[in-house]
Amino acid sequence: MDVAALITDLQSRGLRVETPVERRSGGAGPSDSGLLWIEGVAVTVPTGTAWTDASPYLLREEDQGYGIYRDGERLAGAAAGKRPRFYDLTTSDGVPYWKIALLHLDSLASTVLQTCAYWGNSDQCAFCGIGLSLAAGRTVAKKRPEDLAEVAVAARDLDGAVDATLTTGSTSAPDKGALYVGRCGAAVKEASGLPVEVQFEPPDNLDVIDRVADMGIDSVGIHIESFDPVVLARIAPAKARTGIEGYFAAWERAVARFGEGQVSTYVILGMGEDPDVTVEGCRRAIDIGVYPFVVPLRPIAGSLLEDSLPPPAEYMENVYRRVVPYLQARGIGAAGAAAGCARCQACSALGALERLEAAKPERRLIPVQAS
Repeated sequence: MDVAALITDLQSRGLRVETPVERRSGGAGPSDSGLLWIEGVAVTVPTGTAWTDASPYLLREEDQGYGIYRDGERLAGAAAGKRPRFYDLTTSDGVPYWKIALLHLDSLASTVLQTCAYWGNSDQCAFCGIGLSLAAGRTVAKKRPEDLAEVAVAARDLDGAVDATLTTGSTSAPDKGALYVGRCGAAVKEASGLPVEVQFEPPDNLDVIDRVADMGIDSVGIHIESFDPVVLARIAPAKARTGIEGYFAAWERAVARFGEGQVSTYVILGMGEDPDVTVEGCRRAIDIGVYPFVVPLRPIAGSLLEDSLPPPAEYMENVYRRVVPYLQARGIGAAGAAAGCARCQACSALGALERLEAAKPERRLIPVQAS
């Protein structure tokens, strides 16, 4: 069974479920998604939306775990994420831990500033739902470093969290929020010992990246979202003003401090991008040591792209298969990432395909001798 192909199709078509499973509902993050392990591979799969109700795939509870079925045929075994035990705890101020950070399978995740300078105006990123979680009362606007540290220890001890991924809405300050998310990450790492990734926009002064690195952070995500400049201008105007070259400048500084393979960028497919431009952007990023985390669009209810659909699996697989050889040739990949989305891989099939290709017998060229 080709697990990578199955995950790719599931993330494009979604999954119907007969019994409830642990899932993210609405707002930021891998929204409206079930949290599963499919044949041992961590996966987030869209569930519970109108378009996923038409999926040919069904998650069915079995005597031990779950099975994924299509047309009555069992395709793979699955295990569902359980409600984390640390969700039942509260801070001394009475804030539930789950409003401070969530567990995505084995990765603790939090948006430390749940507000963004671009939200609700002409600069709003079309795919984003950062303000929706706050409006729904599912989180708090600003997480304190000490609270995040407390939650991280509980997530590690009670639920086996293996890393922490901290992101932030962009601020209007020159550092774009990087220093605050860095301080939060440093507090989490000091208290829990977990590897930490922090995510932020390119700051106006790239020396900020050095200051974040000096805090002891393990990995960094600086997310361009699309390498197609036409698409970037349409779906993320503020990022387009930074420009693709601005992102490359930030990545080069980050790679110099965090190391090759410890700097990543989201690359979202399904927003009308040119696949050739996208693959070339990925290749160029890989060349300087950046991991392009290629993912399908996950339409969020309430976002500007809520009426969109994920791209077809064939399209995703085509791009995955063009990017993976560059990763392998450069010697970076999901297995080498210390923390963050590139390590987790649950929102993409890229890592599964990396492992599949790496397991294939090496093809050796036999030299032809002249007679």
